[in-house]
Amino acid sequence: FGNVMDYLQTLFGFFNAPLFATFLLGMFWKRMTPHAGWSGLVAGTAAAIIFWAFSLGESPLVNLPGQGTAFVAAGLAFVVDILVSVVVTSFTTPKPDEELVGFVKSVTPKAMLEDPKEKELPWYRRTVPLGTLCLGLVIILNVVFH
Repeated sequence: FGNVMDYLQTLFGFFNAPLFATFLLGMFWKRMTPHAGWSGLVAGTAAAIIFWAFSLGESPLVNLPGQGTAFVAAGLAFVVDILVSVVVTSFTTPKPDEELVGFVKSVTPKAMLEDPKEKELPWYRRTVPLGTLCLGLVIILNVVFH
């Protein structure tokens, strides 16, 4: 590796991308099963590692500049994770909806998604004002330092 960032980006592509795919799929699709989650994680990680291995050696099969290999490996890991998870889910039994309340958005009552006590908090401890402030700061910093 040329530097620490190349190394970290490669590791993030191996592990974070498939983990994020599993997290999103499990949070928004109630049919997702535990077996599908693990299968997707393993397949996505393996796909990223195999793709990265093709970039090694004297004459690599994949020769992308900079961190291109890590970015493509991360994208591949994400897609493979989703595909494998969907296929494995179709062959496994999903958990009942009662067990998914609080974990999957579609089966969680809307009242559970909102904190009734948040309205009583000062503005600097509430979600929407802080999110708006952060978004504003990001826009300002991008304009100033672009």
